[in-house]
Amino acid sequence: MDAKADIMLLYRIDPSRNMARFYRLSIQPTLFGGSSLLRNWGRIGTEGRLRVELFDTAEEAAIAYERMAGRKLRRGYRHEGAAGAARETLHAAGC
Repeated sequence: MDAKADIMLLYRIDPSRNMARFYRLSIQPTLFGGSSLLRNWGRIGTEGRLRVELFDTAEEAAIAYERMAGRKLRRGYRHEGAAGAARETLHAAGC
């Protein structure tokens, strides 16, 4: 990974369960040459919670990034484009 930020934004929206969640993953460089994995999650419309995990190398951070992204995708979270389509469906249904 290079010095630029790598960001993934996922959504999980289920109107039947009154569920509207987001999960943001990003890799950021640290001041000391390592990398950090920032995980931000919560209900859409809130700031949510933030957890920072520090890693010695960018490769370790990338492995944790991919592992967490895979875990969230298996749990029903979808990429930003899929969430936009779900929101349009909600508005069309009057929710």
